[in-house]
Amino acid sequence: MLNMKTADLVFGLILVMLGCALTWGGFTMDRLEVRRIHPASIPGLVPMGLGLLIALSGVLLVATNMKVRASEIISVQKPGLLFQMLVICLFYALVMLGRIPFFWATSIFIAIATFRLGSDAAETETSRGPLMIKAVLFGLVMSAAISALFRYAFLVRLP
Repeated sequence: MLNMKTADLVFGLILVMLGCALTWGGFTMDRLEVRRIHPASIPGLVPMGLGLLIALSGVLLVATNMKVRASEIISVQKPGLLFQMLVICLFYALVMLGRIPFFWATSIFIAIATFRLGSDAAETETSRGPLMIKAVLFGLVMSAAISALFRYAFLVRLP
């Protein structure tokens, strides 16, 4: 059984690794000194800052959950659900992205993931209808927010 403390510990470690990777990737990005651009405006500055903040968040999460035993980390209550989520994530990354517009791919992914994770809590088939509507609406809203953030705040052209 995967309890909340164990999940926090594992996720904290993942955040530390992701943050370190982002920081290193931002640091190794090409500089624009050739074009006489100020060194403080390097393209990797935002990824480095985000990486440091993500790593710090992971360290804080791990530090608050260090009393979890190793046997609690390994056990998973629903391995089938873990496998299903892995398949959904791989389908999003390998099949949908690049083949359909980012907004729609992300909307579909978020809606499916939200519905799948919430369907265990839905006790009857009749309670799954409202859950499906909420998941679709949540996917649309979150996809619009993510698309707007990348397009207008980070100035990234999305596929």
